[in-house]
Amino acid sequence: MSVRNTNAPKRSRLSAALITALVVPFAATAFAQDASSSQTQEDQEETASSSTTLLDKVTVTGSRIKKVDLEGPAPVTVITAADIEKQGFSTVYEALNTLSQNNNGQTQNELNAGSFTQGAQFLNLRGLGPGYQLVLINGRRTAEYPHPYNGQSNAVNIGSIPAAAIDRIEVLTGGASAIYGSDAVAGVVNIILKTNFEGDQFSVRAGTTTDGGGDSGRLQWVGGKTGERWGLNYAFEYLHRDTIWAGQRDFMDSYRDDPSVDPNGYVAAVDGIRLVFGGRRVWPGTSATEVCDRFKEFEAVASPVTGIVDRCFYYGYPATQTIRNQDENYSAYLYGTYDLTDATQAWAQLNYVQSETVAAMGTQFISGNIGGGYSIQRIFTPDELGGVNAQAAVYKEKNIDLATGLRGTVFDGKFDWDFTLSHTRYKSDSHQPWFLSDKLLGYFFTEDGFDIDRYFNPLTPAIYQGLIGDALTKGESQASQAQVTISGDLFELPAGALGFAAVLEAVSQKYTLRPDERLLPSYAGADSFWNLTATGGGGSRDRYAFGLETSIPILSSLKGSLAARLDQYDDITNIDNAFTWSAGLEWRPIESLLLRGTYATSFRAPDMHYVYAGESGFYTRVFDEYLYRLDGYDPNDRSPAAVDARNDYTYQVYGTRQGDPDLREEEGKTTTIGLVWDATDDLSFTVDWYKIELEGSIADLRGYLFREEAACLIGTDRNGAAVNPSSPSCASYTNMVMRDPDTGEVTQFSTYPVNQSMLRTSGIDASVKYELDTDRMGNFGFGLSWSHVLEDDEQLFAGEPIENRRDDKQYFNFRSRMSWQAAWRKDDWSASLYGYRWGSLPNWAETGRIGSFVVWNAGLSKKITDNVTLSFQVNNLLDEHHPKDDTFNTYPFFWYAYDAIGREVFAQIDFKF
Repeated sequence: MSVRNTNAPKRSRLSAALITALVVPFAATAFAQDASSSQTQEDQEETASSSTTLLDKVTVTGSRIKKVDLEGPAPVTVITAADIEKQGFSTVYEALNTLSQNNNGQTQNELNAGSFTQGAQFLNLRGLGPGYQLVLINGRRTAEYPHPYNGQSNAVNIGSIPAAAIDRIEVLTGGASAIYGSDAVAGVVNIILKTNFEGDQFSVRAGTTTDGGGDSGRLQWVGGKTGERWGLNYAFEYLHRDTIWAGQRDFMDSYRDDPSVDPNGYVAAVDGIRLVFGGRRVWPGTSATEVCDRFKEFEAVASPVTGIVDRCFYYGYPATQTIRNQDENYSAYLYGTYDLTDATQAWAQLNYVQSETVAAMGTQFISGNIGGGYSIQRIFTPDELGGVNAQAAVYKEKNIDLATGLRGTVFDGKFDWDFTLSHTRYKSDSHQPWFLSDKLLGYFFTEDGFDIDRYFNPLTPAIYQGLIGDALTKGESQASQAQVTISGDLFELPAGALGFAAVLEAVSQKYTLRPDERLLPSYAGADSFWNLTATGGGGSRDRYAFGLETSIPILSSLKGSLAARLDQYDDITNIDNAFTWSAGLEWRPIESLLLRGTYATSFRAPDMHYVYAGESGFYTRVFDEYLYRLDGYDPNDRSPAAVDARNDYTYQVYGTRQGDPDLREEEGKTTTIGLVWDATDDLSFTVDWYKIELEGSIADLRGYLFREEAACLIGTDRNGAAVNPSSPSCASYTNMVMRDPDTGEVTQFSTYPVNQSMLRTSGIDASVKYELDTDRMGNFGFGLSWSHVLEDDEQLFAGEPIENRRDDKQYFNFRSRMSWQAAWRKDDWSASLYGYRWGSLPNWAETGRIGSFVVWNAGLSKKITDNVTLSFQVNNLLDEHHPKDDTFNTYPFFWYAYDAIGREVFAQIDFKF
C-alpha cells in the first residue's frame, strides 16, 4: 500500500487574530486541501512516488495551520485514491479495514447477519470502539448512521462514501479534541473528496469469487472542467454485489463443520422440530423418522444416551444465512468553485448516495412454552418460506451531504479565511418480514387446542405469507454546521514566523429512530411480532465551540505547537462544556531526523442513543453459568460431555434496555513519542509510541454479565478465586438479572449504559518505505506498516482491580496488525503486491491462542493506448479463510473478524477522454 505517514498541520495565518475572524463575514473550513491543484490521477500517482523538496504550504489533518513540512508532531497516515485501486479494494471501508491501527476484532460485520446495522460499516481505531474516532468529510462532521451499532451507540457509516469521489484519506491516530472537538479520542479520519481532477475517466470493473457467489460490478465516471474563473468536479458511481450465502462455503454450511466434533459421529445440533411434554419428546408416530422425512432438510438422529431415534436435527440451518450482503449503491458527487475576486472564491459541494442492502440471519423459527406443559421448537425451512430470500431483511438508505461557503485571503494575502455552511442528512428504513403473534398462534391453535398435525407438517409459501408482517423501522439523522476559520503568520520570531489559527463553530445534531409500535415492550396488542423487538429513540443536541492553535518556532531546529478549545453543549444531559488542550514538539537535530511528541486531552460526549434511547426489549440466548456451576459443571471443562451439557443451560431470555440522560462525558488523554528518519532520499522510517487513557468510558453492562453474576452468587470465579458478593460490581450484576424463585432460571434481565471507570491502551506503530528507480527494470516501491498493542486495561468500577483485557482469554481484539506493499512500474506496465497480517486471538475454549491470519492481494495493469488501461486484480490470492481452531464449537466456527469470502478476481478497463 503506497501509504505515507505525513503529519503536516495547517500553517496558521492569523494576524489581528480573532477580531478579524469575527469581523470578516467569511471563515475558513477545517478541511485539508490538496497540495497539487491541477494534476490528473495519473500525474498524482507519479508525483506521490517521487521525492519532492519544493512544496506549497498545505493543510493536513491534525492541525488548522498550513506548513511546508509533511511531517509534524503527531503521525498521520495518508491513503490516496490510487492506493485504493492498487490494493484491489472496491470500497473505502475495505481499504481502511486493513490499516494496522484499525483493530476491528470485535466490530460487527456482514458475517454476523443478525446485527443491528447490516447497512453500515464502521472503523475501530485502537480497539476502543466504532464511535471513538471522529470521521470527517472534507474536514466537516457528517450525519451518523441512524440505527445504533449493536443497538446501543452511534457512529459514522464508512460504507456510505463512494470510492469514485475520493481524493485521499488522512488518518490521525491519537487524541485531537483540542482541534476537532468531541469523539476525536482514538483519532480522526478525514475523507477528502476530489476538487482538482481534470479531464474525464470512465471505469468498468467486474468481479466474482472463486468459491462461489458474490458476483460484482462497478461503473465509475470521474471528471473535471475549468474555465477562466470557475471549476467543476464530478463523480458518479454504481456498485452492485450479489449475496454470498453460508451454504456456498463448505466449511460453514452445516453444524457438522464444528471442528470440535467428529462429523461422522453424534453431533449436537439445533432441533429442526421438537415438541416436549413432561421432559420427553413427543412425536405423532413411534419415532421422529416419519416426521423428519416430511422435511427434506431435517435428519432423524438417535439419542446418544438411549439410542432411540427421537431427534429431528436441522444440520444445514447455518446455510440459510448470508455471509456477505447483496448491495446496490448509486452515488453522485459535484464540487464547483467560482472566483468572485482575485482574493475571494465561492464554492459548493453535493454528495448523494442511495443504497439497498439485503441480509438474512437464517430462516425463522419459533420456540418456547405454549401452555399445558408443552414446549416447542420449530425451524421453518426455505422450501416452506418460498426460498432463502423470502425471509431476508432489506435496508433502504439515502444520504445527502450539502456544503457551501466562501474563502479567500486578507491583508495582502497574509491570512487565509473560510466560511462554511453544511447540512447532512441520513435516512434509513429497515424492512424485516416476521411472524405476527396472533396469526402464528391462530394457525397452530384451533378451537380444539394445539394442532399437532399442522405443527408436524410443512407450511406452503402461500401460508407463510399469510402469517407474517413487515417489521419496519425508520431512522433519520442530520447534522447542520456553520464554521469560520482564519489562519496565518502573526509575526516573525528569531527562529521563524509564529503561526496562528482560530475556529468558531456551531453544530446542531438530531436523530429519530421509529420502530413499528408492535416491536416495543409497551405494546400489548395481539398483533405484535413474535419474539421480535426493536430499539427506538430520538433527540437533539446543539454545540458551540471556539478554538485557537499556534505553531511556535523556538529554535531553527525546534518547533512547538499549542492548541486549546472550548465546546459548549445544549441538550438534556448535564454536560455544559468541555475544555481540551494539546501540546506538541518537533525537533530536527539533523535535517534528515525528526524527533516528535504530543500530549493531548480529549473528550467524547455520550452518543445520543446512549442518552435518548427509549425502553426497548430484545430476545437473546444466554448461557446460565450460575445454574451450570451450581449443578457441579466446570465452565473450563471442554470435554464433549460438558459441552453437550451446556445446551441444557442455554436458553432464550427477554431483556430490556433504556438510555440514561445522567451520563457524563468520557475524558481522555493521549501521549505520543516518535521519530521520522529519512535515512536516504529513497529510504525512510517512522516509529511512534502511543498511550491513550479514557476515564468514564460508556458501555452497557452486558458482555460478561452472566459470568460475573455467577461468580458473585457463588462467591468464587470460574477459576476458584474468591469474589466479594458485597462489592459494587456484584451489586450491579445481581440487580440486573431476575431469576425464578422456584427454578432459579433467568426470567428477564436489564441492561443500561454506564460510565465505567477507566480504559487504557498503549502500543507501538512503525513503518518503513523504500523506493528504487532503475533504468532498465523500471521503478520499484516498497512499504511496511506495523502496529502492536502493549497494554489494554479496563477497570469497571473505581476502587476495583484493573483487568488486563489484552491477555484475557475472552477478549477478541488483535494484539498486532501489519500491512505491506510492493509496486513496480515500467513504461506501460505496472504491478502491485499487497498483504496484511492480523496477529493471534484466544481459542474458543480459552485454553490457548490460535495463529495469525495473512492475506495477499496482487494486481497487474497495462496501458493499451494513451487513453485505455486494462487491469486485473486478485484479492486473497491464496484463498485464505481463517486460522484453525479445533475448539470453536459455535457458528460460524471461527471468529467473526476473519474472512469467509475467499479469493476474489476482478477485471477493469479505464477510458480517459
